[in-house]
Amino acid sequence: MKISNTLFFLFSFFLSHANEGVLSGKITSGGYPVPFAFCAIETLKMAATADEHGHFYLDGLPEGHHHLSITSLGYLPQNLEVFVSKNKPAQLEIELEEAPFSLNAVVVSGTRTERRRLNNPVAVNVLTSATFQVTQSNTLSEGLCFQPGLRMETDCQTCNYTQLRMNGLGGAYSQILIDNRPVFTSLMSLYGLEQIPASQIERVEVVKGGGSVLYGSNAIAGTVNVITKMPAENTWSITGNSALIDGQTADHFFNGNAAIINKEKTAGISLFSSHRNRREYDANADGFSEMPMLRNNSFGFKTYLKPNGQHRLQLNGWSINEFRRGGNAFDLPADRADQSEERSQQVWIGGADYTFTPKDGKTGLNAYFAAQQTARRHYTGIDHSDGWGNTKSSTLTGGLQVNRRLDFWKRRNTFTLGIEHQHDDTFDEIEAYNYLIDQVTDLTGLFLQSDWDILPKLTLLSGVRFNKHNFVDKIIATPRLSALYKPVENLQLRASWAQGFKAPQAFETDLHIAFAGGSVSLIQISPDLREETSNSYTFSLDFNRPKATHIFGFTLDAFRTRLLNAFVLEENGSDANGNMLLLRKNGGHSTVQGLTLEGRFNYDQKVQLETGMTLQSTRFDNPVAWSLEIPGTKKYLRTPNHYGFFTLLFLPENKLNGSLSGVYTGRMDVPHFAGASGVERDLLFRSPDFWEMNCKLNYRLHLHSMETDLEFSAGVQNIFNAYQSDFDSGKYRDSNYIYGPARPRAVFVGLKFGVF
Repeated sequence: MKISNTLFFLFSFFLSHANEGVLSGKITSGGYPVPFAFCAIETLKMAATADEHGHFYLDGLPEGHHHLSITSLGYLPQNLEVFVSKNKPAQLEIELEEAPFSLNAVVVSGTRTERRRLNNPVAVNVLTSATFQVTQSNTLSEGLCFQPGLRMETDCQTCNYTQLRMNGLGGAYSQILIDNRPVFTSLMSLYGLEQIPASQIERVEVVKGGGSVLYGSNAIAGTVNVITKMPAENTWSITGNSALIDGQTADHFFNGNAAIINKEKTAGISLFSSHRNRREYDANADGFSEMPMLRNNSFGFKTYLKPNGQHRLQLNGWSINEFRRGGNAFDLPADRADQSEERSQQVWIGGADYTFTPKDGKTGLNAYFAAQQTARRHYTGIDHSDGWGNTKSSTLTGGLQVNRRLDFWKRRNTFTLGIEHQHDDTFDEIEAYNYLIDQVTDLTGLFLQSDWDILPKLTLLSGVRFNKHNFVDKIIATPRLSALYKPVENLQLRASWAQGFKAPQAFETDLHIAFAGGSVSLIQISPDLREETSNSYTFSLDFNRPKATHIFGFTLDAFRTRLLNAFVLEENGSDANGNMLLLRKNGGHSTVQGLTLEGRFNYDQKVQLETGMTLQSTRFDNPVAWSLEIPGTKKYLRTPNHYGFFTLLFLPENKLNGSLSGVYTGRMDVPHFAGASGVERDLLFRSPDFWEMNCKLNYRLHLHSMETDLEFSAGVQNIFNAYQSDFDSGKYRDSNYIYGPARPRAVFVGLKFGVF
């Protein structure tokens, strides 16, 4: 009886599973595996999650046709009809397309090797070209504020020079890279972020904190790596955008892009050009501009050659020509105006990058060279003064890097050994003001790094960089350590510690001359200035959960940076001509610390939300005497404790789509020097907070007869006109008394035509 029951059970089990089959496969994107994708057959209520190599497996499926849905964070969902046979397991190769906002894209920042973002021990945020488009960000500076922990700041009412603040620290603490190379000099930092058109950018990779030793020791706040467009397929486009600022000032952009590759995809070239023309804008009708006149022309190319799978040569070149003029009397020469700043500059950037990878794939060599040259003719003056000056700046950088992959206890470990040298020569002079910066710096870095997958769920990135700067007598070692731990498939924990230093040299703010109280303010470098050092700590929790119809996730970042012998600017009297003198000196120690919370949600590619908010504290140990008239302060000036952003996109894959976006800037302490009408003494002003809201609509039409696309766009930037309302008036204004959003309300329209 028992034997009969057993035979009956086995027979029933066989019959019940005789018609069942197996479905398995591998999920990739761009040749790279997509880990932890969610695979579901909704009608059967059966699902599986791919492993870290993109492999998935579903068994116990009834024979027949089924609808399989694949979703993964950062990729467009894919629905397939598959046939499952009881006799032969079904094996699939599934290629996913990256979503407009990819959260698991291939990145190179942090390790200079291609890795998926969620597998990178260094946290990398990616700002894609799609973000620039939906937020109507025409330049790099306009788009950077749509990243967590980043804030763009306008620092001059007359010329509108800008700086990037990352995790509360000023622009000099962030390293800006162009295609992985440090050619973005202090002089370029004054206006360069606004000079780079968004149409030329493929993506921007942002690393907050020290991260990797492969990048410079001055990357204390973090690194921004601007990746220009690489040819991937044959495309071309012509774009025009026009905006009307506050109903009175026109701002026109015209861009052209083209990419050509051969059939074998072993060679290609991208070409891009841009033209901008903006009139001056006067916010308070006093006859003096709050936004300068701009004329900008840029042209560039990027090309590659891959004769085989082992060798790759990449070349790029770029030119920027800009005229910028603020003040009054725009129909007269600058030195005939009551107050004026004028900048005419030509920038050339170029580079070459060679990569060799042997067939075994275990060893790699990368050699690179990049250069930048800037020539500038400028004027800064009041009451027809002779404030003309000349600037010459050049940068040469080159390096060699060798990667070697070894197995330690059957776990991958990639060692990187490299050397990099950067030479920077800056000459800036205004004879009438006895102003001169004649500075040549040489910085050599030797670095060693280990990228070790210690355990399946634990990766450790460790290294040290030895730095020799010609302004510092000793060699300074800057060790850095990062770790990635994935306790479960949708959660990543990261922690890092980094040391850095800044040499006692002139920085971007030192190359800018401001107006205050009927004179100009000049920055001097203390002869006793010594290097500034730092210790930075970051910790992040990154959670992402893909489902069949939606994807959601969040990131929590905690950061703390301790600056030793921090650089400060203090008022230091006046010169024989009555010009204000500011002294750059060491001001003791300071601490920046805070939290950044980032959230993201996508529902079936119909609604997509990304948002971030930073809460921080910034303090010096000792008060900084920025004015001789009032007591000093321990708080960082012009630095809000709260700031954030959001982007909300509707129907991103439809012909008609729309977006809302916004940038929040909290209250901050802004210095205000006396001299302008109604300003009798220096004061520290507490600014209001601002919500800058934007909206945009796009409609895309395919012209079948021409096999081209036509896209229309329209919208409003700064819908509620959140803008500073208390600018100084007249020629004796304090030009540094400026805060909040960079522009008032603007209505825009756009047209894009081509194959894109």
